[in-house]
Amino acid sequence: MASTEGLVPITRNFLASYYDKYPAPPLSDDVSRLSSQIRSLANDLLLDSPPSQEESLLIEEADRQPPHKIDENMWKNREHMEEIIFLLKRSHWPATSSAPEDVELANVLGKLSEKFEKTLNTLKSFQAVNSDRIFNTVMTYMPQDFRGALIRQQRERSERNKQAEVDALVNSGASIRDRYSLMWKQQMDRRRQLAQLGSATGVYKTLVKYLVGVPQVDILDLFFLGFDLFFGFIRPICSSFQSSESGCPQ
Repeated sequence: MASTEGLVPITRNFLASYYDKYPAPPLSDDVSRLSSQIRSLANDLLLDSPPSQEESLLIEEADRQPPHKIDENMWKNREHMEEIIFLLKRSHWPATSSAPEDVELANVLGKLSEKFEKTLNTLKSFQAVNSDRIFNTVMTYMPQDFRGALIRQQRERSERNKQAEVDALVNSGASIRDRYSLMWKQQMDRRRQLAQLGSATGVYKTLVKYLVGVPQVDILDLFFLGFDLFFGFIRPICSSFQSSESGCPQ
């Protein structure tokens, strides 16, 4: 079990001051230019081919402001990419002939689908790796005995139950939108669990401390302010509580 000496509560201001030392590079001007071009092309397509009711829902979703929180933003990116991949399936392509322009269009659509598949898989892997990394880091502050094993078993069991819930929804014929609504609800459930742990008082807090071996203040703050990472929520936060001056751990 790692020492908790020197740990401090992870607050919004603490994280902001940490990341101020590592400013993100500005976006290329090409991003704005290409986004405008894509929007113009999409509007032209809508004039030639009015959207169905289901397609209108996707258009409304795309027109919304991006979520401010990075964790929700990542999930929305995944949802949008899955919708795009679904629409790029060959069965959804317009009727084509052997004309050169149709052959070129089919080639472009195929390459687009491959790129989105690759990007989606990269994002899934990125989220999963960071989830495990944070969980394993937090577990170093837990007792390395049967209590730590119980925590891991509970997490694994909880995640299996959540995945079974998603699988059942998919098998019922639910849409991509419905599936991601459920997955986001599951993330909020994890967050509520952490909120209950972070705000525990009295007998319950004493019981948690005794059974889990959680130090009284700092690790509870870490759990609460780290949101859903302890229970598998996927958000790539650096281990800034270690007072590192070398940037994010690789």
